[in-house]
Amino acid sequence: MGATKDFDPNEIAYVPTTGVRKVFELPLVEATTESVKGYGHILDSDNFPIEIVRWPAQGWRPIDDNSGDQGGTTEGLFEFWWKGDTLYARNNAVGDSYLFAWSQFPEEATTSGDPQPRERALIWRANYHPDGGQLFYPLDGQDFIVPVALPGDDVTPEKFIALKASGGKGLYLHPNIWHGAVVPLADQCRFIDRQGKVHARVSVDFAKEFGGYISVPLGPYKN
Repeated sequence: MGATKDFDPNEIAYVPTTGVRKVFELPLVEATTESVKGYGHILDSDNFPIEIVRWPAQGWRPIDDNSGDQGGTTEGLFEFWWKGDTLYARNNAVGDSYLFAWSQFPEEATTSGDPQPRERALIWRANYHPDGGQLFYPLDGQDFIVPVALPGDDVTPEKFIALKASGGKGLYLHPNIWHGAVVPLADQCRFIDRQGKVHARVSVDFAKEFGGYISVPLGPYKN
């Protein structure tokens, strides 16, 4: 993968919050037309329109018609790879690199070497985009899991579920839907990423705010 050659761990967009040992286990839910209602859509191709949200009015005067939603979309490769027990990523659509998760507590997790057998992904943060939706479509047909929660700034870890997209399906998320790291089941995975070009983020830091990580199960369904 091209991103791994140029990736510098010192240039990640957000420094992870660590030092906690609590874990919030998420239910693993198969992503189907019914189960993703309210969150977004399951996709058979990457040909899907991205919702763009009009800029909100600041007072009683409304935003003029044909304005406030003209930022359009951006797209590019979103590359994910496990190094040892650590999940890294590079979103070429917005030019950011990330350390997203660990399969062990970070104090014990390795950051180099061959990927090890993984039972879970411990994720320290999630975000939503108020300006537009986001599409993830696996280029190589690989399965992946995304933790998601419905809109609302009073979100808690207990409000998240882990949606698993299988069989080469993609996933589209509506604006304002909380989502954590895309977690590939394979050692490496490439996605077409398409999203609002403004790309505002509102984030929750689970370790800092709730004293633990959300845990995405990578094994069989438990629900």
